[in-house]
Amino acid sequence: MPDRVDDAILRILEKDGRLSFNSLAEQIGLSKTPTWARVQNLERTHVITGYRADIDPAALGLNLHAFVQVTITATRHADFEAAVSRHPSIVECYSTAGQGDYLLHVLVTGIAALDEVLRTDIARMPGVQRQTTTIGMKTIKRGASIVECAGQGPAQGAAPAAAQRRRRAGV
Repeated sequence: MPDRVDDAILRILEKDGRLSFNSLAEQIGLSKTPTWARVQNLERTHVITGYRADIDPAALGLNLHAFVQVTITATRHADFEAAVSRHPSIVECYSTAGQGDYLLHVLVTGIAALDEVLRTDIARMPGVQRQTTTIGMKTIKRGASIVECAGQGPAQGAAPAAAQRRRRAGV
């Protein structure tokens, strides 16, 4: 588990992954070399899994977010997952507990493109028996802080506002 310094590093890098080690070191109160070593350790232990640009899908014409619940044949999970991994319009895939086996986040330009992906691609993936689609109308929340989420877990038992008040009070 990361300590307080690692937690500070994660909070800062999550907001700005392009920050220099000098700037990061200044913000956390360490010199550059120990800061670099801590970041290297966070990368080596896969706490930090990469750095990437946050791209607005709408700026690239990808205006439709669809969430597709898929039920598949019990023996085809590996083949289905491989097909999903190769498909460029499926930006996320989760195995699920409940009615369906998987939940896919599909990102396309519009309804015609979604229809094509659903009929031509997803319906023909290995083992697909059923699919149910929900279209996202408006993004309410996107890209929340993983570090903040980790500090709000059930073990702490605190609502986000209460946790923020405790941090401000130094508790």
